[in-house]
Amino acid sequence: MISISDLSVRIAGRLLIENASVSIPDGMKAGLVGRNGAGKSTLFRVLTGALSPETGTVSLPKKARIGQVAQEAPGTEDPLIDIVLAADKERAALMAEAETATDAHRIAEIQTRLVDIDAHSAEARAASILSGLGFDEAAQKRPASSFSGGWRMRVALAAVLFSEPDLLLLDEPTNYLDLEGTLWLEDYIRRYPYSVIIISHDRDLLNTAANAIIHLDQRKLTFYRGSYDQFERQKAEADELQMKARAKNEAQRKHLQSFIDRFKAKASKARQAQSRVKALEKMGTVAAVIEDHVQGFSFPEPEKQPASPIIAIEDGAVGYTPGQPILSDINLRIDNDDRIALLGANGNGKSTFAKFISGRLKPESGTLKLAPHLSTGFFAQHQIDDLVPDESAVAHVRKLMPGATEPKVRARVAQMGLATEKMDTPARDLSGGEKARLLMGLAAFHAPNLLILDEPTNHLDIDSRNALVRALNDYPGAVILISHDRHLIEATVDRLWLVHDGTVKAYDGDLEDYRDLIISGGRKAQKAETPNAEARSKSVQRKSAAERRAALAPLKKKIDTAEKKTAKIEQIIARLDADLADPKLYEKAPEKAKVMIQARANAAAELAKIEEEWLSLSAQYEEAMAD
Repeated sequence: MISISDLSVRIAGRLLIENASVSIPDGMKAGLVGRNGAGKSTLFRVLTGALSPETGTVSLPKKARIGQVAQEAPGTEDPLIDIVLAADKERAALMAEAETATDAHRIAEIQTRLVDIDAHSAEARAASILSGLGFDEAAQKRPASSFSGGWRMRVALAAVLFSEPDLLLLDEPTNYLDLEGTLWLEDYIRRYPYSVIIISHDRDLLNTAANAIIHLDQRKLTFYRGSYDQFERQKAEADELQMKARAKNEAQRKHLQSFIDRFKAKASKARQAQSRVKALEKMGTVAAVIEDHVQGFSFPEPEKQPASPIIAIEDGAVGYTPGQPILSDINLRIDNDDRIALLGANGNGKSTFAKFISGRLKPESGTLKLAPHLSTGFFAQHQIDDLVPDESAVAHVRKLMPGATEPKVRARVAQMGLATEKMDTPARDLSGGEKARLLMGLAAFHAPNLLILDEPTNHLDIDSRNALVRALNDYPGAVILISHDRHLIEATVDRLWLVHDGTVKAYDGDLEDYRDLIISGGRKAQKAETPNAEARSKSVQRKSAAERRAALAPLKKKIDTAEKKTAKIEQIIARLDADLADPKLYEKAPEKAKVMIQARANAAAELAKIEEEWLSLSAQYEEAMAD
C-alpha cells in the first residue's frame, strides 16, 4: 500500500499540492492525470525522495524498490543488452562476486540467490524487452552511442522495465515510442506483477493498461477505480452532483440571508434573526466546479480543392542516397478528402514517405504526380527546433502577414490556440504544448489542401488532443497522419497504410488486428497482402465511410455557411443591443433609435430563419451519416 497523507508541495513559491491524501493498493496500475503544470512530475520527485514536501507524509512498503526512467539516456560504448542487464544491480553484483568467490558456503549462497531471482534467464528477458521496444538482435549488440537520443531513451526504458521494481514510475513513456512500441508497452504494463504509476496523456494506454486513475486537480488528489473512460464518467457524475449541491446550498443561504436582512432590526424578530445568523455561519459553502478552458485548434479551409487524385505514385522509389532507395515499388493514390494513417515501426520509412509526398524528397525512380496548385502543410516534432527562440508567436506570424494590422496578426495567433498572455512570450519560454500549437498553426497558415502531421500529440494533454481530433474532423482537406496515439488515429482516419519491408501498401485490417500482430511478435506485413474476410469487411466499411462523407460534402458546406451567417448576425444584434442600451440615444437621436430598433427586429427574424435552416440541414446530415 502506498499512502499519501496531508501532502503539501511548493515549488519556487508556487503551491502545487495542498493537503492532499490518497491510498494506492499494492499491485495497482494507476494513471496519474491532470493538466500540464499541475504538479504530476513533482509528485514523482516526492515519491522517489528527490524532493521533500512542505508538509505531510508518503508511506511506502519497507524495502520497496522504486524504478524510474533515467533522465539522461545512456550514451556509452556498451552494447544495449549489457546496459539493460546491468540495471538489475543485485544480479550484476552476484554475477561479479561469483567470478571471484572462493568460500564454498558463500558460493552456495550466491548460486541459490541467483536461482531465486531467475538470473540465468535474464539475458533472454532483457532481449525480449529490447525487441518489444524495437531493437532487433543485431541492434541489441551495438553500442548505445551509435543510436540517436530518442532510441537511447528506449534503452533507458528497457533498463527500468528489466529491473522489475516494486513501484514502477513512468512519466510520459510513449513520447519517444512509435505506435508499435506503444502497443507493446500497453500489454507489458497490463501484465506487470507489481505496482505502476503512469503519467500519460495517451487515452488508449490509460484505458488498456491502467485499472485506476489518480486525478491531480485544484491541488488535490482523488482516486478512481477503473480505466480512463470510467474515470471520465465518474468525474462527470461527481461534478453534476456537486453543482446540484452548490445550487441547493446557495438557495438555502439566500433564504436565510433574506430573513436576516428583513427582520434583524425588529425587536420581535431579533432572536429568530440571530439564530439564523448562527445557522448561516455553520452551513458553510459548497465549492464550485471549476472547468479549465482548453484552447481549440483551427485549420483554415482551402479556398479551392483540387480534383482527385491530388497525388498519384507509380512504381515510385525514394531515398537520401542515389542508388540506395529506402522505399520502392510504391503504387498509391491520395484523393482530396482522404484520411490516412501511416503504420510501421520507427526506422521503416514513415517520415521518409511523408517527405516524399510533400515534395521535400524527389523520386529516385518512377513517377510522383501532384495536382496543379496543390499546397501542403507539414508538421513534425523535430521542427520545433526551427522556431526562433527569441521571437514571440506574434513575431513568427507577423512575418507571414506583411502589412497586416496588429489586431489581425494577434487574431490569427489566437486561432492557433495560444492564450493572450502567451502571445508575446519568447518561443524558448513556451511549453512543449504551446510550441506544438504554434508550429501546427504555422504549418497550416496558408490553408493547405493536404495536411501531413508527424507525431502531433507529443506534449499535448488529453483535452488538447480531443480538441485536435475535432479540428481535424472539421478540416475539409486531405490528412496524412503519423502518430502513436491510437485514439487520435481511430477518431480521425478512414484508411491505414503500412510502411514495411521497404515499401508502402494499403493495410486492410484495423488497429485491433495490427495490435494483435504486434503483441504476438509477428512484425510481418502478411496481413497487408492476405487480409481475412473480417479485415476486408472493415476495409469496405472505411471506404464506404469516406465515400459517404464525400457525397455529403455539399450538405456539410451548407451547414458551415449557415453557422457563419448565424455568428455574423449574432454580432450585429450584439452591437445594436449595446447601442440601444444607451438612454442618450433616445434623447439625442430618436429617429436613429427607431431605425436601429427596426434593424434589430429584422436581424432577429433573419437569425430565426437561418437557425431553422441550420436545424433542418443538421438533421438531414445526421440522418444520412447514421444510415
